[in-house]
Formats: sequence, structure tokens, C-alpha cells
Amino acid sequence: MKKLLGLALLMLLLISATGTTSVENELHPSIEGTWELTSRYNYDGENVTDTLTPVKGYSQIKMFYNGKVMWTRYTPNKEVEWFGYGSYAATDNTLVEKLEYMSASMRKIANEDMQWSMELQLDNNTFTQISLDEDGGRIASENYHRID
Repeated sequence: MKKLLGLALLMLLLISATGTTSVENELHPSIEGTWELTSRYNYDGENVTDTLTPVKGYSQIKMFYNGKVMWTRYTPNKEVEWFGYGSYAATDNTLVEKLEYMSASMRKIANEDMQWSMELQLDNNTFTQISLDEDGGRIASENYHRID
């Protein structure tokens, strides 16, 4: 009887710990995972002025894991390659990416230190990275949904 009671208490403890983990993830979502671009927004400094959705066949994927970021873009009927790899740091509202290497087409438009600091809006299944001008005004965003 004592063994049965002990087993029941152990099962109850394991079930309650599992429930707590789910609540913790909902309260503090993680950017770690694989994400696919769903749309882009253009801003007038504060408000969205235009929404752009990918054309058929276009795909942009970002992966975040263990402080590393990797992204790739496939554009049908184009010979230009777009990809990059580096490190990232995320807080509740900021995403900083510092690329170590990238495609030649990306290098042509990259800033000198290959680092980007962006506003971050994150929940469990979506995230948005918003590019800001030197005064903190919003320029454009990339909007992603979690695929893994």
C-alpha cells in the first residue's frame, strides 16, 4: 500500500511539473527554433503603411539555436543567393544579430560591422523584427511564424 501511495505521489509530482513548464513557456516565449517569413511591413516611422506578402515559391527561413542564427532566402527564377550565419542576443524587446559570414549579395548591402539591432516582438508562435532609423523610428519589419 505504501509503494502504491508513493507511486501515486510521484506521478502527481511529475504531472504538476509538466504543467508548470507549459505556463512558463507561455509567459516567457523563446526565439529558439525555426521560423518562416509570412509578411513584411513598411512603416512611416510609427504606423504600418504597407504589407507585403511573399510571392508564390518564395521562402525565407530563420533558425535560432544556442546563441547562433542562420537564415536563407529562396527567390524563384533568380540567380542571386541570400543567406547568412552568425550569433544573436535577444531580450524581451530587442534582437541583435552579428553575422560572421553571408552571401555575396548580402555583403553588398550589409553595414560595416555586419551587426543589426532591431526591435523584437515575440510570442510563442510568431515574432517580428523591426528595423529602426537612427532616431528610433520604425522603417520596416519582417514577420515570422514558428515552423519548429
